[in-house]
Amino acid sequence: MTHFTVLNLPTFSEPRGSLTVLESALPFAVVRTYWIYGADGQTRGGHRHRYTRQALVALNGKVTIHMNDGITNEDVVLNQPSQCLLVEPKDWHTMKFEEGSVLLVMSSHPYDRSEYIDTPYE
Repeated sequence: MTHFTVLNLPTFSEPRGSLTVLESALPFAVVRTYWIYGADGQTRGGHRHRYTRQALVALNGKVTIHMNDGITNEDVVLNQPSQCLLVEPKDWHTMKFEEGSVLLVMSSHPYDRSEYIDTPYE
C-alpha cells in the first residue's frame, strides 16, 4: 500500500493482447502529453510544481518514482502499463529508469519553467 495515489486502470486482456483504458480516469484535463525513453539507468526529475498535476504510466519496463510530499518519503514502482501514479503539485519527485523503460507523462498545464520548484523538502 502506498501513501500516494496509484490508479489501476481498466484493462481487458485476451489471447490477442491487452487493452488499457485511460478514458475518464484522471481527476484533471490533460493539456500536455510527453514520454521519456532512452534514459536507461538515469535519474530524472528532481522538482515539484506550483500548480501542475501529472499522471505517470510506465508503458514499458520499470520506473521507480521517489515521492516526497513534505511529510512522507516513498518509492513507487511502476512496472505495468495498467498502473498510473498521480503526482500532485506538492510532490517532489525523481524518476529512476531501468533499461528499456518508457514513461508516459500527462500534465494538467502546458510547460512553464517558472512554476517548477527545484529545492527539495528538508
